[in-house]
Amino acid sequence: MSTEDHRAKSGDLKMLYEEERKLKIVEYLQDHSRASVQQLSKIFQVSESTVRRDLQELEDAKLLKRTHGGAVCLETVNFEPTFIEKEDQFQKEKESIARKAAEFIQDGDTLVIDSGTTTAYLAKELKRFANLKVVTNSIILAQELQGMEGIEVIITGGTLRQNTLAMVGPITEHSLSMLRVDKAFIATNGLDLHKGLTTPNIVEAATKTKMIDIAKQVILLADYTKIGKVAFAKFAEVSRIDTCIVDDKVTQAVVDEMGKLGVRVCIVTP
Repeated sequence: MSTEDHRAKSGDLKMLYEEERKLKIVEYLQDHSRASVQQLSKIFQVSESTVRRDLQELEDAKLLKRTHGGAVCLETVNFEPTFIEKEDQFQKEKESIARKAAEFIQDGDTLVIDSGTTTAYLAKELKRFANLKVVTNSIILAQELQGMEGIEVIITGGTLRQNTLAMVGPITEHSLSMLRVDKAFIATNGLDLHKGLTTPNIVEAATKTKMIDIAKQVILLADYTKIGKVAFAKFAEVSRIDTCIVDDKVTQAVVDEMGKLGVRVCIVTP
């Protein structure tokens, strides 16, 4: 075999292996729903940069969806990213929404703040206040608020969900039922005008419902990617929300329809 023939055959084999590997990646995701770059690198014994290139090409071919640090199968129903996977996504939008949300707070308020990446940015905004009571089911928020003078932090207790780092379940709901607050700041995975506010986990949905029930005023924090999405478990009608704070990628049609439902929409520009 000539040198040229050998190189050609090696190139063909390399291409065949790359295509086979990408096929195997898709199959792995179909079986496991999600995978990290690090996991795929170990499984297929290639570099993480090679895996990232494969994932980009597979996403371009609409065979999977890339996430922060990995990928998920497009066929996965109600996929729920982890807190870590979501925290750096749409950061500017979330920061702007959190800053606007802080304008609804006054010293002396009692608040319940839901677990979520957008509400985590709100916690950072509370350092400007001198007298607040904050109830939360989020260990991330509790850590963020610890040490802030003038802010009394009440943690609900309950069962910790590793995915969202939220405390949920009967203990959480019982502790919330004993309280009444001025304002609730709620996160959501989906906001559909007809199907309501939804989240993938039914137990976490029950916790969100209880937070809404104990508040005089309910404020939803939602970046534009949540609009039109529907997850498994409904926790409230859209009309149950008093105010929705969203970034400027929301359409005017959605704003108008929410207005008809009695929801005040505040639009922020990142």
